[in-house]
Parts: sequence; structure tokens; C-alpha cells
Amino acid sequence: MPKINQNCEHVFHIFAIRCEERASLEKEKAQVHKNQILNGEEFIEEKKTRRNKHKKSTFLSIFFNFIFYSGVCGFIIGLFLLYGPYNGFREWYITTAMTTMTHQYLATWFYSDDAIAEVLEKNKMVEVDAITDPSLVTSVASTGNYTYANEYEKEILTRDSAHPDYKIINIEGKGYTGYLAAVYDASKLHTMVTSNLNKSGQYVTTMAQNNKAVLAINGGFFVDLKEDRSGGTPLGITISNGKTITNKAYNDEGGLIGFNTDNKLIIGKVTPDQAKQLNIRDAVTSGPFLIVNGQSSRVVGNGGWGTAPRTAIGQRKDGVVLFLVIDGRKVGRAGAQMNDLIEIMERYGAYNAAALDGGTSSVMVENYKIINDPINSDGVHKTRPVATAWGLILDDSSSSTSNSQTTTKNNTTNSGKKIK
Repeated sequence: MPKINQNCEHVFHIFAIRCEERASLEKEKAQVHKNQILNGEEFIEEKKTRRNKHKKSTFLSIFFNFIFYSGVCGFIIGLFLLYGPYNGFREWYITTAMTTMTHQYLATWFYSDDAIAEVLEKNKMVEVDAITDPSLVTSVASTGNYTYANEYEKEILTRDSAHPDYKIINIEGKGYTGYLAAVYDASKLHTMVTSNLNKSGQYVTTMAQNNKAVLAINGGFFVDLKEDRSGGTPLGITISNGKTITNKAYNDEGGLIGFNTDNKLIIGKVTPDQAKQLNIRDAVTSGPFLIVNGQSSRVVGNGGWGTAPRTAIGQRKDGVVLFLVIDGRKVGRAGAQMNDLIEIMERYGAYNAAALDGGTSSVMVENYKIINDPINSDGVHKTRPVATAWGLILDDSSSSTSNSQTTTKNNTTNSGKKIK
């Protein structure tokens, strides 16, 4: 029996060893299988990483190739437009650049002085050589039954019950949008002048608030005395409520634009002494003249002023005054040329009309708020300080800014067309 027990123990011992060996072998197999799985996942992950890097590299290559070839194509197209056979673009480009105060370099970089002079000679305004004859304007607005000459006259003379002193009309044409305001009593229109004369200009909204003007547009030409384009010095003759603010003669396109004591819009190239003889009560200096005594200026080429935001003032034979502001500098809405202003003024019956300062200055203000969309030459939606503005002041006693000005002489000569 002891020997049998020993044999059994020996068998069980061998069996236990075999079980441990088998368990160890199974464990090793499981570990190997696990490692294979892990190695496969790492391989897949590595493959994905390589694929992503390849995709990223391909994308960057396509992107930079696109930028490069777009730049090359743009450069070639630019050279073609600037120097190619198509004169229309070149003339538009030069005239638009040269009528700005801050971006004339866009023309002078690419063209010689002779080339620019040649283009400007081919594109210009031939103004009517006359001064407004006030006897041809009646200053009598229609009342009662009236037969309108056309739909535009009806639109102008049908008053707005919300504000019977003026009416604002939306204007739209090829390449521009804007506003036309009809003012029915010219005696309520006055020149507003910056309170910081010869130092800095003011926004038209500020001038309107200071003078309680319910409607206002920017006024005449001015110069910037500082690098910050402060716009505090008017050019030429400036008169406000009978007081002479500046009285320097002006010798470029345009001239005096103002109202006499009979509330007739006077347009003409006049001296300070002639302005007194004409009994001018409010005036600015700007231009070019668009219509004088019913005769429109002749536009040669594109007029020489390019395409930009515009402001203009006119008066019908019945005395109704027209304020016109055109927006621009947008995609598909670059602005208006001078022939556009003439066409609009003719359409609404202007007998005398002239352009005022344009570009970033162009603004129409109603109840102290800008209603158009001014954009400066950098593409920012904003206007700028100006030296003068026209305001509809229903209460004349409130016109404090203009009345507080002292008479000064403007010794600054005009350096060119002013579109800020």
C-alpha cells in the first residue's frame, strides 16, 4: 500500500506539472496573439498618419500653386488693362485716381506725367461760360391743380405729409445708388461752417446738430492742413448768412455756388467783389458746373473726374432746390460720373446745378443721422470731417455755428480736384 500511494503521488505530481506547462503555453500564445493585434493597430495607425501627412502636403501644394498662378494671372491681366489696347479702362483708372487727394500715386506709379496729361485732356468737362440769370427762376412752387410735365416732376412736387418742407427720393442707375432730396423753401437753406475754421473740419452730423438742420449735405472744396485730413480750411469764396468767411478767388473747374437774397441759386466763376454785387447770402466754392441757365455742360470722354461717390446741388425754375448724393466704392456700385449727375439733374428739372465735394465727403443727413452709405478710399464704411455743408434750417435763429464765424482770408490756392 505504501508503494501504491507513492506511485499515485508521483502521477499527480507529473499531471500538475503538465497542467502548469500547458497553462504557461496557452498564456504565451495569448500574449503573442495580443502583441500581433497591437502591432497591427500600430501599423494601421502609422499608415493613417502617413496618409494624413500626404493629404496635408498635397493640400498645401495645391493651395500655394493656386496662389502663385492666381498672382501670375492677376499680374498679366493687370498689365493688359494698364497698358493694353483697351483705352476705356486706362482712362477710367487715371481719371478716378487723379481726382482723389490721397491716392493719386495709383496713377503716377504706372504712368508718366505726359501720359496722365494726355488722358486728362481727352476726358474733361467743358463748362457753360455763363453766370446764372436769376430772373429766369420764378421761385414759385406749384399749388392747387397742376399739370405735371412728366413722372419725375410729379414725384418731386408731390409732397411728403410726414415732413412737408422736403421730400427724399431713392435714386438708382447703372453702377450707383443714392438719394435726391427736394427742398421747397430755398430761404431756409444756409451754409454751415466748421466751428474750428482753419484748424479742423467737422462731421456733417455735428454741423447739423449745432445748427438744428433737419436735412443736410456736405458742401464745397477744402484743403487738409494736417496729415490727419482734418479738412478745416474752405477753398475759394465761402459766405454764411451774409458774412464772408473766406474770400480767395478760385481758378479751377467750378466756382461759386450759392443763394442770393432772393433765394435764387447762383452759379458762376465770380470774384469776391462780384459776389457782393450779386447779393450772395450763402455760398461755397466747388464744381464743376453741371447746368447753367438750362444749358448743360459738355462732357468729353468720361468727364475727367472718374467714377466715385458724388454730391450735387441744383434748383428748378420753380425754385425747388435739389440735393443729390450718390454712393459708390462697392462691388458693382462704383459711383457716378459727371454725366450721370447731369442726367439726374436734367431728369428732375434742374435749371441750374453744380457738383459739390465728393468721395468720402459725400453724405446726406436727416434728423442728425446719415441716411446714405459713405465709404472712404480704404473701403471703410465711414465719412470724414469737412469744412462746409448745406443745411435746411427751419428756425433761422438756431444757426449758431455759421453766425459765430469771423471773416478770414483764405490764402491757400487750389491744388486740383477735390474728391476725398
